[in-house]
Amino acid sequence: MHAWQVVFSVPKHGNSEAEWEDGAAAAPGDPATGRGPRFAVADGATQGFGSTRWAMRLVEGFVGEGAGGLDEIPDLAAEPLHRWLRRTQDRWRHDPLLAQATDMQVYKLETVGSFATFLGCEFVDLDGPHPHWSAVAIGDTVLFQVRGDELVATFPPIPAHGFGVNPHGLPTGPKALEAVVDRLLFDEGVLLDGDVIYLATDAFADWVLREEEGDRRELWTTLAGLDHPERFRALVDDRRRANDMVNDDVTLMRVSISAAGPENLVVCL
Repeated sequence: MHAWQVVFSVPKHGNSEAEWEDGAAAAPGDPATGRGPRFAVADGATQGFGSTRWAMRLVEGFVGEGAGGLDEIPDLAAEPLHRWLRRTQDRWRHDPLLAQATDMQVYKLETVGSFATFLGCEFVDLDGPHPHWSAVAIGDTVLFQVRGDELVATFPPIPAHGFGVNPHGLPTGPKALEAVVDRLLFDEGVLLDGDVIYLATDAFADWVLREEEGDRRELWTTLAGLDHPERFRALVDDRRRANDMVNDDVTLMRVSISAAGPENLVVCL
């Protein structure tokens, strides 16, 4: 089977695209190693220092686009992820972009730092007898698995109206990492031809779960039909005006599974 993804994002109302503080990345599988396609989304803390760079380091490193490349992709287990996070933190502290940082910026880096909610997913055995997804998460970035018009999996299992203001996240500070690793959650699920996987940051995930309690057919038809960034922006703007979605950075990655490849290539200009 094939998997192909598209990423939609909208910054907070009143902010520019450059002020978006989430992160998203994807990479194809590697037949030489047997590793499947990987996808990741992170939500950097608004009150943190350098939240965007931290979120992007996490997602790029998880899929193999970070400084360590494919050689440092972590397995989806607690100890390999712990080692990978330590390396990622070290690179964060020695970021070349900070070479010209002011004393105040260095102070914020060391004392404030940042953290990010995180969701990473790998598709395993897509061409074999047991295709499935395997994922790790911390915080309230959520994976939704949809089959037809039915939601068949939610990970982490956050209920509607269950989103708070202080989720757990991956920190930049080394001392905070030890306690956080124990909060990592793991799950997996069977993949079938036609399934769609969504990875969403908290504001959008919260809205999705509340909508799912109502007209779920319209919800999933709408999300499956998104074909341009402006349509996604219009959806988010409409829900914000209706006070139905929190004014926060919003990111949605949609991954479609099919026995055949995509029929069309769409380029958004």
